[in-house]
Amino acid sequence: MPWIIPGIITSYLTGSIPTAYIFCRLLKNVDIRKSGSGNVGATNASRVLGKPAAVIILLIDIFKGFAAVFFIGDMVVSRYAGLPDITTRALLGLCCICGHNWTIFLRFKGGKGVATTLGVLLGLAFKAAGLKIVFSLTIAAWLAVFILFRIVSLASIISAVALPFFMLALRQPLALVYSSVLLSIFILVRHKSNLERLFRGEEPRLK
Repeated sequence: MPWIIPGIITSYLTGSIPTAYIFCRLLKNVDIRKSGSGNVGATNASRVLGKPAAVIILLIDIFKGFAAVFFIGDMVVSRYAGLPDITTRALLGLCCICGHNWTIFLRFKGGKGVATTLGVLLGLAFKAAGLKIVFSLTIAAWLAVFILFRIVSLASIISAVALPFFMLALRQPLALVYSSVLLSIFILVRHKSNLERLFRGEEPRLK
């Protein structure tokens, strides 16, 4: 049986769970798509629900990416030998991020994928020793930019652009390099409106 197919579907559906939308509906009966920036993610949820709830949403979105690579990945690679282990996990992670960004449950309008991407990288780091350094460098880049400028979107964009260079510098497998390029493109595409505001000097800073 082609186990990769149910793995891809399960990963996409896992990513598609609209955490921020569900929390805002349950706690305040608010459609997050019509509030703040309209983004279905933790940063916009913090504007509606406050920081404590946003942290929980952030952690769940991170876990979605981790689960796709680590748990769903374990089930698939134990039964499917069509691709190398780490390539299969990277594919499942990309599918999970696609689910978060373009969720089937909200007419394909989702979040920007940063938290879920972080979860995917974390899951891959658990399965490939060399990726632990890449993961650490990516987190460090995000924190450095955020501490300097206090702009979440800028930190996300810079760390996403840096990710493929970290992969190349540390000589990761080509499958992971290509995957990191796709991850960067996903994040840049989802941050188009943020990039426009950044160029205009209108992107809000977090206190």
